[in-house]
Amino acid sequence: MLQRRPDLGLTGARGRRSKAAEMDSPEAQEGDAHGVYQLATLLVELDSEDEASSLLGADALYRLGRLEDAHKALLLALSRRPQAAPVLARLALLQLRRGFFYDANQLVKKVVQAGDTACLQPTLDVVRHEDRQLLRGHCHARALAILRARPSGAEGTARTREAIAYLSLAIFAAGSQAVESLLIRARCYGLLGQKKTAMFDFNSVLRAEPKNVQALCGRALLHLALGQQKEAVDDILLALKLDPRTVVPEICSLKPEAQALITQGLWSRCRALLSQPRDTGAPLSDEDARGLLAVGEALIKIDARQPSGHILLADALTAMGSYEEAGACVQRALQPTPWSEAARARRGLLRLKKGDVPAAVRDLQCLAETEAQELGFLLQRLETSERQSLSQAAAKEANTLLNSGQPRQALGYCSLAVLAGSSNARHLRLRATCLAELQEFDRALEDLDHVLRVDGGDHDLLTRVEDLCSQGRLLLSLGNGARATGAFAQALKLAPTLAQSSLWERPGRGPTAQAFLCHGQTCLGEQRYAEAWMAVESGLLADPEHSGLKRLKAKLQKEASLGCRLH
Repeated sequence: MLQRRPDLGLTGARGRRSKAAEMDSPEAQEGDAHGVYQLATLLVELDSEDEASSLLGADALYRLGRLEDAHKALLLALSRRPQAAPVLARLALLQLRRGFFYDANQLVKKVVQAGDTACLQPTLDVVRHEDRQLLRGHCHARALAILRARPSGAEGTARTREAIAYLSLAIFAAGSQAVESLLIRARCYGLLGQKKTAMFDFNSVLRAEPKNVQALCGRALLHLALGQQKEAVDDILLALKLDPRTVVPEICSLKPEAQALITQGLWSRCRALLSQPRDTGAPLSDEDARGLLAVGEALIKIDARQPSGHILLADALTAMGSYEEAGACVQRALQPTPWSEAARARRGLLRLKKGDVPAAVRDLQCLAETEAQELGFLLQRLETSERQSLSQAAAKEANTLLNSGQPRQALGYCSLAVLAGSSNARHLRLRATCLAELQEFDRALEDLDHVLRVDGGDHDLLTRVEDLCSQGRLLLSLGNGARATGAFAQALKLAPTLAQSSLWERPGRGPTAQAFLCHGQTCLGEQRYAEAWMAVESGLLADPEHSGLKRLKAKLQKEASLGCRLH
């Protein structure tokens, strides 16, 4: 009856009082308090040691405004149990209400020292709103004073625990307005290493205020301490969208290792977002764009010397279609220093958006060999027509450089043509040629193998034969004679005259026949007669007059007459 509040208000349309509202009116509650007091007095008369009844009487006197009488009743109860927290708390409230702040503080301190705060909720439910706020303000201020004077070491830990007790009282008193005290108590629990308890307080704040930036930052740091990096980045990212000016100092205050985990997590999250495939021309959502801009600007404020923040912000602006701003961002960030390859490539991307294809090719090719994955990330931001223009221009420049004897300079353009052209066979052949001139035979072979595997039937006979001959020549350079003669044999079988012409030019008539002879002799020695015969037949197509191949053929025929199976 005493816990019913007179502020529950009117119900029903146009302010009609319901029966419940009438029961909760101040007049009804005063009548209830009189009744409770009379009942409590009767119970005490029946049993003078009944503490619950004496406290009930004191509460009724308090609700009736008879503070002096309530005070006397509580002093009597205290004389029987000097350390009873419910009695001490009631007395503290009365002394605050009466303006005796020193006495109130001593009583609250005793409540804190008693350590029994769980029993206080029923007590505070009876207290009037203005008195609860008075207690909340007193306890909160006292906790802050303790924390400001907090020493280090074991004594500091004890003072932190004392501050937590005051904050708990403040939270009880504040009810639904306990956010500020909950935030400070959560940090105190964090100082003591009680991470899960601190998490509970931060979650309580966020249930009441889902956009509380301080709680989001605090919870993020707890997630990080618990090894939950994804959850930590989720909270920091949301907080950055809401109030970056508050969040950046929080990140800067972290130890270098923790700060690196947060910044790397934010960067990776934004890169993943920018890497998601989108329909051509589809813009970022407002929510995603806001997050990308917030993270990019935050990373720059945290450490402007690192290029990652500047580059991320430029990427975000480019994805939003703000090409001028993106260009200015990259220019401002890296103007004092030589252009890094990543920044130069982004300048190339922006130049391509403006239609300057030759300049774009020069800037973008620098990543093609060193950071192919990074270049692929940039290329996916382009429309199909832009990629085609880029690959064609890169291939043209690569051809020019190769023809002038500059294969090393041509390689980046070749790779740019391959990546922008989605591994077009023509561009792969061009790069294989360049790599062969640089004697990077393994990589050249990979390109030709890809061409022969994927584009086997998509080009004319001459091209197919030349691909096989080139493949064989690379295999010979790598010392793989068996595979080399296999490629030559396929070419000779498809078009003998065309293959002859290519092989006589390179590696030459004699070396080609010698490769077949060596392979045939090996097969014969291992009694693989069918393979040996095929090597001889193909070798004689390449050089019909080769004496060694003729002798090997005669030997094989002799073996056949003795019952060996040649084919």
